[in-house]
Amino acid sequence: MSTFVLVPGFWLGAWAWDGVAAPLRAAGHRVHPVSLPGLAERAGEQGDFGLEDHIADLAELLVREDLWDVVLVAHSGACAPVGGVADRMPERIRRVVYLDSGPMADGASVYDLWQPDFRAEADATAVDSRFPMPSWEYMTAHGSSTEGLDDAALAQIRTRLTPHPVGAYRDALRLTGAGAALPQALVSCSFPLEQVRALIAAGHPWFAGMDRPNWELRELPTGHWPMFSRPADTAALLAELAAI
Repeated sequence: MSTFVLVPGFWLGAWAWDGVAAPLRAAGHRVHPVSLPGLAERAGEQGDFGLEDHIADLAELLVREDLWDVVLVAHSGACAPVGGVADRMPERIRRVVYLDSGPMADGASVYDLWQPDFRAEADATAVDSRFPMPSWEYMTAHGSSTEGLDDAALAQIRTRLTPHPVGAYRDALRLTGAGAALPQALVSCSFPLEQVRALIAAGHPWFAGMDRPNWELRELPTGHWPMFSRPADTAALLAELAAI
């Protein structure tokens, strides 16, 4: 059996993994869904939380719960804190899984990867150092597909979203390279895996190194939110990757 730490993307909390955690636990796995500082039930915590706070929170979880041989899962923008803690505590990690996400380079921020108009939207709408999620229509137009989710599901999810700390996406990730050799996986959901393979072959910097033997590539066709649109299939694929 495996130990999973599930880190959700922007605006989400541990609750986002309910449909994934249940089948994993039913199969006997140990599962730790995460709400990072300033989000979900922790939205009332005071502070202008930055990326280092989110990395430190994940590190503290691993130590507090005495977690080893961890399958560390990053959905979307969780790539930055997950990449950070894997770099700092690689001895505790069995595999890093990027779920419709990808690894961050040293010195980069999530903000750097956004389109200019999305950066402008974030800058204009942030309140008290927190950025609320734009409309579903806006997100879809910027590459975050809602395939597999109907209007009722989207409305229900919307009621639980919380604004994301600005520093967590504006701060640059600093890496030593200590986690680079860990087994890693990319699960492509909202764009075809053949497109990913083509970008790897072309030497695209966002996909650098994914042709190395420590990488596994998988596809789970759905939108950008597979924990909501295909939770059971997401759980099954994570269990499969953990068993490699």
